[in-house]
Formats: sequence, C-alpha cells, structure tokens
Amino acid sequence: MTDALPTLKEADALRADIYRLLATLLRQAPDAELLNWLAELDIEQDGSRLAECWHALAAAAKNTDVEGLQRAHFRLLVGVIQGEVVPYASWYRNGELMEAALVALRQDLKVLGFVRSEHTRDPEDHLAALCEVMAMLIDSASHEQAYFFSQHLAPWAASCFADLGQVDTAFYAALGQLGGAFMESEEARLSVDAGHTQVRIVEP
Repeated sequence: MTDALPTLKEADALRADIYRLLATLLRQAPDAELLNWLAELDIEQDGSRLAECWHALAAAAKNTDVEGLQRAHFRLLVGVIQGEVVPYASWYRNGELMEAALVALRQDLKVLGFVRSEHTRDPEDHLAALCEVMAMLIDSASHEQAYFFSQHLAPWAASCFADLGQVDTAFYAALGQLGGAFMESEEARLSVDAGHTQVRIVEP
C-alpha cells in the first residue's frame, strides 16, 4: 500500500514549518519548551537577511522569559480592545475590522474546504490563520498556493510584520523582522509560479 499523500520536497517542508511557527508565535506567547528550542537554533550564517533574522530571534529567545513574553504578547497583539499591532487583513487593507478583505477571504476558504475552528474567536483574516492556511496548502502540494498568497497575504502581511518589527520588545521585534523577510522570500518564490500559471480559486 502506497502513501496517498504527496511527498514534500525539503524546501517546501521547511516553508510549511516556518508558516506554522509564525502562526504559533502570533497567536500566543511561546511556552518554555518552544522558547528553549528557539534559543538553541543552529543557524547557518549564509549572509542572507533570513539567516540574520533567525539569529536575532534565537538571541532574543535566550534573553527573555515566558512570563514577560506573555505580558508582551497581550499588550502588543491582543490588548483590552486591540494591541499595538492589529494583525488582521481587514485592518491593513480596509482600515477597519470585519471588512471587505475578510469577506473575500471567506469566499476563497469556502471553496478550498477550510472551516473556521470552533476553538478560536479570531476572524479568519488574522495573520496567524492565514499562515496556517498556507502551511496546509504547502503540505497538500496545492497549486493554489501562489493565488492564495497573492490575494490574501502579499497585499499587507509584510507591512504588519514591519510594524511588529518596530515594537519595544526584542523577541517580538525579531519575530516581526523574521516574518517580513520570510514574506519577501515567499513573494519572490510564488510570483514566479503565479506568472507561469494563473490559477484562480473557483467554485466547482
């Protein structure tokens, strides 16, 4: 009996893992296990911006603590009403929450067969949720990766990460810088695919 799931290339498996890590760190502060794992990352110094950002995140993880990051995460990304950074597509694209960007996203998610988890209160256009969708599209070797990224991440995610990169907490500033560098690399990679195959998500 053969495995029905497509075998991911190493580079694509790494991309999916990075999307999942970004999603996890955007949704909640890291626990001690994740923080220790980040602090002990062995990063190849190849001179790239991504490598520098990974190094900065690892260094920040070594010089912080779980309790401090829990407070910082709430202040920066959640807030009593909203955090210092508001990680929603509608906020960045339309200037308000629950706007047109969310409506368009929900239409595409419906076609793709994604359903909002009953365990989350966040609207689907939260940056963490979009990173999770990208990870699942990569895992399934979906040809709709480029379209989904171009429609729902490329117009705003780098700006959101750039804002996070300016905050006063070293760990979250490093996360923002890493996320921005990763979005740049993804846009370069996926724009090539989009240029060759104009895939659109359509109703069956």
